[in-house]
Amino acid sequence: MSESNLTQETEADGLPIASPDSPPGEVNGEQIKMASDPRGKLAEQFRNLRNSIVALNPDGAPRTIAIASAVAGEGKTVAAINLAIALAELPGNQVLLLDGNMHGPMLETYLGLPRCKGVADVLRGGCSLDAALRRTSLPGVSVMGAGSLPENSSRLLGSERTRVVFNQLKQRFSYILIDTPEALSISDASLLGALADGILLVVRIGSTSKVLVEQANHQLESLGGNVLGTCLVGGL
Repeated sequence: MSESNLTQETEADGLPIASPDSPPGEVNGEQIKMASDPRGKLAEQFRNLRNSIVALNPDGAPRTIAIASAVAGEGKTVAAINLAIALAELPGNQVLLLDGNMHGPMLETYLGLPRCKGVADVLRGGCSLDAALRRTSLPGVSVMGAGSLPENSSRLLGSERTRVVFNQLKQRFSYILIDTPEALSISDASLLGALADGILLVVRIGSTSKVLVEQANHQLESLGGNVLGTCLVGGL
């Protein structure tokens, strides 16, 4: 994306606000099977996961789901994007991918977008909600990146302002999928999980031990989070 497509702000981190006319980028990576192989086996598995989630919510009210993992490298960001595409396939659904990982944000990278102001900037009052919301190349899927990374993300995410912003977003989207940092080493995952309607715990088959999965489940529930179940991934 060229600089002419960005509205610059004079802040120390230099992150711009994305222009509404900015191109939506292109999804990066074969791992996003819902985009790279929509008729394949893995894509169908994400549709099955979508159907299970929809079945929990027959009245059609907005849902917020935190996508979490015990440790880093489990594939939760990839799983979040695949699930978002699957949810957006259903008529009338508008899905938001929200990057709540303020320690290693990756959503914009996978979606082929430059980093711009996002969640952290909105929570600090330095950016409007509309300015932080961005379109993607995926029909029915929007994104809000992590934004200008704060020194104390837990303090920011634990504020009343976060709850207010989430409530505003619930009015605008059918589903909000929140990408979180690894639960066992960063407390932000539990904070975000407590704000969400439910938590999906991503587990890489043959990689994460049962003990770590159980510890993560307990950690996520410690602040009142509702773990809906696990998403087992292999070669994502």
